[in-house]
Amino acid sequence: MKILSFSDIVSNPVYSPAIKNKFADVDLVLDCGDTPYYYLEFVLTALNKPAYFVRGNHSKIMEYEGINPRAHPHGAFDLHRKVVNHQGLLLAGVEGSLRYRPGPFQYTQGEMWLNILWLIPGLIKNKVVSGRYLDIFVTHAPPLGIHDQSDLPHQGIKAFQWFIRVFQPSYHFHGHIHTYRPDTPMATQVGKTRVINTYGFRVTEIYLKEESGDL
Repeated sequence: MKILSFSDIVSNPVYSPAIKNKFADVDLVLDCGDTPYYYLEFVLTALNKPAYFVRGNHSKIMEYEGINPRAHPHGAFDLHRKVVNHQGLLLAGVEGSLRYRPGPFQYTQGEMWLNILWLIPGLIKNKVVSGRYLDIFVTHAPPLGIHDQSDLPHQGIKAFQWFIRVFQPSYHFHGHIHTYRPDTPMATQVGKTRVINTYGFRVTEIYLKEESGDL
């Protein structure tokens, strides 16, 4: 399975008439936040693939660009505080970043713990039914100490660090951390979890456990 993930900026290779040729073999789309709703809608229309998203701290409550106002990208599934089984692939997500000013989709560290606790019943059900808690964790912000920065808006989330240590998803896709140097780490292995900063866009190939015995 191939996943096209993106966040934070509109990337020319994705927002292009050539998208069908460049990403024809993609199976799933993940939006990690802070992209315009119309951008994900464009990808959905062009690729006709399932798509999941979480909002970022710069996401709008209502977007007025284009003809029709929208409160979310039409045709995509909001993963915030949800646990989903997509054709055997187990996904969950949490939106937003640390609160650093008034505005939507920002949370204190304590509120992020509540977001995580909201997921636990679904994860336990996954473990009982599928033998594992989660395959892919989708967030906007990174975990504390992994790909994050020292300033408050870009500090990582303590609850996410705990979450990947305890529930061990195979992948954690996040955005929020802009990168400008080619030597900036974009993927870090933390225990059994591959933490991926998908700033801009990224194509990741994964293998379902029922196909290969491991992700």
